Amino acid sequence: MPDQKSLLRDVAIDAISDIAQHLPLGCQMFLVVCRPGKADFDLVLPSPEANLNNALDALRRQGLSINGDNAYKRDLLDCVVGALAMGAQSSNPPPAGHWGQRFWDIGREERGLHEELVAALKLTRENLRACQGTIHLAGGFDPAYVDDAQAAMAVADAILAKAGA
Repeated sequence: MPDQKSLLRDVAIDAISDIAQHLPLGCQMFLVVCRPGKADFDLVLPSPEANLNNALDALRRQGLSINGDNAYKRDLLDCVVGALAMGAQSSNPPPAGHWGQRFWDIGREERGLHEELVAALKLTRENLRACQGTIHLAGGFDPAYVDDAQAAMAVADAILAKAGA
């Protein structure tokens, strides 16, 4: 005796054939059966010419949103975050032509900008320290300048420490 899912599949295939005869030319049809939170009853039956991307577009027009929670979006975003991280580390680039290349490149560019900013901050901090030292040795300085310079160097030191530099 067939199980309930097999029986449903057979009934659905018959129903799809009956419905397809009444569809306008060029329509695509899908039958989706699911039990929320469980994969035990998932059944997706597309008509032969159906394209799943078109089904997703139709669902979006009916209110499906990127704001909802589902495993596909979590997996996709995990891939994007991974590509950004790998790009920042300049490791494990995606294969040529892969959609993740765009995100890998963004990660790499952001890391390059980070490195340039850290180098510029190091140089600025060292020049500020040298200027402060020179003015201090010359004996003619405004104490407010020393306080402001010390505060600016403390900010630079904190950012450089956070950046691991």
